[in-house]
Amino acid sequence: MREAELSSLLRELRLRCPELPVLEREPMAKHCSFRIGGPCDAMLLPGSLPELETVCRLLSESGERPFLMGNGTNLLVTDGPFHRVVVRLGERFAALEAEDDRTLRAQAGILLSQLATEAARRDLAGLEFAHGIPGTLGGGVCMNAGAYGGELKDVVTSVVWLDEDLVLHESADGGFAYRRSRFTDTDCVVAEAAVRLAPDDGEAVRERMRALLERRRASQPLDLPSAGSTFKRPAEGYAAALIQQAGLKGYAVGGAQVSEKHTGFVVNRGGATFEDVLRLMEQIQETVLRVSGVTLEPEVKILRH
Repeated sequence: MREAELSSLLRELRLRCPELPVLEREPMAKHCSFRIGGPCDAMLLPGSLPELETVCRLLSESGERPFLMGNGTNLLVTDGPFHRVVVRLGERFAALEAEDDRTLRAQAGILLSQLATEAARRDLAGLEFAHGIPGTLGGGVCMNAGAYGGELKDVVTSVVWLDEDLVLHESADGGFAYRRSRFTDTDCVVAEAAVRLAPDDGEAVRERMRALLERRRASQPLDLPSAGSTFKRPAEGYAAALIQQAGLKGYAVGGAQVSEKHTGFVVNRGGATFEDVLRLMEQIQETVLRVSGVTLEPEVKILRH
């Protein structure tokens, strides 16, 4: 988008949504867990469904295709200018309410860890697996996030979203598959979701969450910036095991390194660039293919420009 068009769009957004935070030339590195990424054209932080609808409609009318993001925990973004208007659904878009004694409905920006904690506070079980996942509910629904044998498809009963024509829908059919949903790689905007859980003792739920969190801390490099599991689980075996078998544990390109703690993670050990991570990922794929005959597919979403 040209500078004059962007300025005109942002003026109109501020006029129609005076409470909307608009961050111009905002570094994506501040909002992505890899701590990598150059400035986007603008970042918009809607705080309600009407505000989100207004933002999306104005962007559509201007011919701008926004980039939707949650907590930025599965993104690798170019170091150069990221020429997109980013709509980030985060803490301003994180309201939660109980529909009944077993069902919670929340906006897409709520962190999965917060949703799991709230479920435990209400003596509800079923989200323990999600407590350590650093993403948001919206991002989690889009990719059917999961861990330790649980996935969001197991508990999500309804999703509210805006389709490509900005028509609001609600459906029980999320089209879930492994790390995918009907919303993956589309221009749909997940706005909220409902999860149906099971009654249980809150302290027992919290204890299970603590145990899973300790397991995660013991096995994953949570002390270094990363985007979680770098590659999807292949049809046979595990990406981490294949990477280790290929002799790549600790292998580095610039500031990017295959974690010595968990080879399924590429970490930013300090000063890693977009190209460092990208070249390391490519070398991992080439080496694993040569050694094991398996093609690893990135789980990280790569944003080049």
